[in-house]
Amino acid sequence: MANISLNSYLHVANEALQNYDSDEAARWLSFRDAHVASHQLQILRPDQQCRKVLDPPYDEMVASHIKCCYYVANHDFVEAYNQQAQVTQCFVKALQSHKEENWALPVMFAVALDLRLFAVNADVQLVQRNKGKAGESLEKAAEQLMGLFRVCASDNRAAIEDSKKWGMLNLVNQLFKIYFKINKLHLCKPLIRAIESLPIKDKFSLSQLVTYRFYVGRKAMFDSDYKSAEEYLKFAFEKCHRDSHKNKRLILIYLIPVKMLLGSMPRTGLVKKYDLRQFLDVAQAVRSGNLLQLNEAMLKHEAFFIRCGIYLILEKLKIITYRNLFKKVYLIKDRNHLVDISSFTVALRMMG
Repeated sequence: MANISLNSYLHVANEALQNYDSDEAARWLSFRDAHVASHQLQILRPDQQCRKVLDPPYDEMVASHIKCCYYVANHDFVEAYNQQAQVTQCFVKALQSHKEENWALPVMFAVALDLRLFAVNADVQLVQRNKGKAGESLEKAAEQLMGLFRVCASDNRAAIEDSKKWGMLNLVNQLFKIYFKINKLHLCKPLIRAIESLPIKDKFSLSQLVTYRFYVGRKAMFDSDYKSAEEYLKFAFEKCHRDSHKNKRLILIYLIPVKMLLGSMPRTGLVKKYDLRQFLDVAQAVRSGNLLQLNEAMLKHEAFFIRCGIYLILEKLKIITYRNLFKKVYLIKDRNHLVDISSFTVALRMMG
């Protein structure tokens, strides 16, 4: 289908929509499908042909998708994003018109994913051209996704199996990815509240739940709620597919510091398995109460910790390192419950 003609594309897309074939419709409106590479779909003005085949609002939606193909082929991601935003606006209208049915949710998932990814690329291009600020397109994309979210969240009349509420978690995960990227974590709170109040909150697909709990765990970590952070991140790690090495490693980047702050140092084998040796020096320093060694480890791996957004979290390990140091002094002094303060000051001087 990489060389599909415009006429053939319009008819197969229309057939999928008319037959409520959600997976096929999602395929023909997704940039993960091979049809987007067809030279015959890279058309700037397909509106008239679309109106001949498709009913509103799908005619405008598909026309914008085709224009998006044109702009991607010409490496104009700013305009590609604008057209994908138009695709999303049209789909909001379509979704609102689908009373007491949710067959189109896979289409929404495809549209929402492409919107976020195009926003990322548009922001890069805008900054390169000195025509915008970082995160500008992503903020606008978040507003569009919230439009979809409100339609899903307000679907109270349909039976639960036909409810659009099943689309809420996918959208929340997309929004989390945006809010974390543009550093607006406070906007996650109402979304978390909305999901946690759902009777079906534990019945979403496991992959969506893993993503959701990963981000909620990270949010809890930044809020210094380490017990909750451990609970959510541990679920994400344990339920993440065993072959998803990259994702499991990403989860560990946040789970390990949280567990360390709770007093549990990472196993050497686990750290080596997921190529996170940066934590070995830190864990050894904390375990031995060696503040000098901890400072050296933090400096050595500073770039990695800052890039992952965990440097300030790891800084809090100093208090545990002090505690372990003082515990060693206490043990050296034969567990005497009265230890002279000079013994602690000597130990601190030795640690630099």
